[in-house]
Amino acid sequence: MAATKSNILFIGGTGYIGKFIVEASAKAGHETFALVRDSTLSDPSKATTIKSFKSLGVKLVNGDLNDHESLVKAIKQVDVVISTVGHEQLPDQVKIIAAIKEAGNVKRFFPSEFGNDVDRVHAVEPAKTAFAIKANIRRAIEAEGIPYTFVSANFFAGFFLPTLFQIGATAPPRDKVVILGDGNPKAVYNKEEDIGTYTTRAVDDPRTLNKILYIKPKKNIYSFNDLVAFWEKKIGRTLEKEYILEDQLLKNIEEAPILLDEILSVCHSVFVKGDETNFEIEPSFGVEASELYPDVKYTTVDEYLNQFV
Repeated sequence: MAATKSNILFIGGTGYIGKFIVEASAKAGHETFALVRDSTLSDPSKATTIKSFKSLGVKLVNGDLNDHESLVKAIKQVDVVISTVGHEQLPDQVKIIAAIKEAGNVKRFFPSEFGNDVDRVHAVEPAKTAFAIKANIRRAIEAEGIPYTFVSANFFAGFFLPTLFQIGATAPPRDKVVILGDGNPKAVYNKEEDIGTYTTRAVDDPRTLNKILYIKPKKNIYSFNDLVAFWEKKIGRTLEKEYILEDQLLKNIEEAPILLDEILSVCHSVFVKGDETNFEIEPSFGVEASELYPDVKYTTVDEYLNQFV
């Protein structure tokens, strides 16, 4: 491991997953920078995040993904760049790649990933296109010879577990549960803070260089059926189950409004095709976080669900 901790620049750090990784970076003792636009600083919805960053000692750097000079200037101050830009800006990461090439000092780039391994998915639209954009960014990084780590964090626990993915619900089911697919393929659920911790640990680790870091702790891998059975045991009752099999799910995706269609198509990849767990991690391309860092005490699905009982 490196004796001195790398300085890290975050691009998109005030976004959903970004803020968890920024916090983990600062708490781990990395000098942490966040690229922020003027519009972000004046956005009331970002005020709490900005205040939190300042209290953690995060240095706010004024700049913009679309301003090449500001990007190069920010990148020259650090060793590592982590992008957590949102969906709309995924293709714009070519601008980060160009700035990294010009700056010439970056030891590692983490592009905005943090979901399924986009090189090992069997997705339908619109997720297919979103995954392809992330895959294209991977290829561009490789082509430019930029050292990288791609983080595959699978499902965010905070997005899925509070309702067991019951559309429109605000709490986990107590009477009836809708299961996507036949409920048998296994998925992986990771708490956002743990994704931050594991990502930060990988920054200066030579074992994660030019590899995919998979966050797949054994106690967080469940099929939909297992998860429902586990929840039933916790609440001491049996739920009525409705299965939405593949044909119906594909129809639902076609008819769903924008955003919901994206979410459902990701769920098709995970719950029907099993894309989070249907392959082995080979040392040639990947490493698994909980094996690399057994000292990290991650939150298990069991512990996470206890708060809703």
